Amino acid sequence: MVQTIRIEAAARERAGKGAARATRRGGSVPAVIYGAKQEATLLSLDPRDVMKELHKGGWQSHLYEVAVAGAAPVRCLMRDVQFHPVSDQPIHVDFQRLAVGQKIRVKVPVVLLGEDVSPGIKAGGVPNLVRRDLEVLSDPDNVPERFELDVSAAEIGDTLRWSNVKDHQGTSPTIPRDFVVLTVAPPVVVEEVVVAAPAATPADAKGKGGKGAPAKKK
Repeated sequence: MVQTIRIEAAARERAGKGAARATRRGGSVPAVIYGAKQEATLLSLDPRDVMKELHKGGWQSHLYEVAVAGAAPVRCLMRDVQFHPVSDQPIHVDFQRLAVGQKIRVKVPVVLLGEDVSPGIKAGGVPNLVRRDLEVLSDPDNVPERFELDVSAAEIGDTLRWSNVKDHQGTSPTIPRDFVVLTVAPPVVVEEVVVAAPAATPADAKGKGGKGAPAKKK
């Protein structure tokens, strides 16, 4: 079972751009929880809590329990974060509320196994991870932390697909086919081109006014 991360939040009464700007001026990040056929819940968050989650990586696959004083905690996913175009600080967060029995769409990172023994990679082949994250439908209580892809037997030119992932962990892909996850490309050969200096012409060899140059008329 994936860990549920608790985030403390404060209720926000007013919606709209003006109210969001006022929240930001107060040092907080405006946020909203939507979904599960319920009214949207307006929140404000401590920006340090938001940055802490963003720095972890894979935040779109984490389960959150957003706690507001005087209300029951809400299980949700962090779906979107908007950033300031100059400072790159978070300025708004969208959470999706989870309904009972609802499967959720998440992105799960791919981890490679056996790179050190892969004959293709040892021969100079380059592992090209076409999809670093795989989007799947998952039970909220069993969201995989990662998918493992074993490349220990991969040769140059091989293609590994969704069916090669070691354990799908009860998930189903959002792409309805056996899609490519990784290829092993041939090594890149860089040819060194040597540009030879141009050969000297007879005129260059004699030089202006040198030996063999026509005499000046007196």
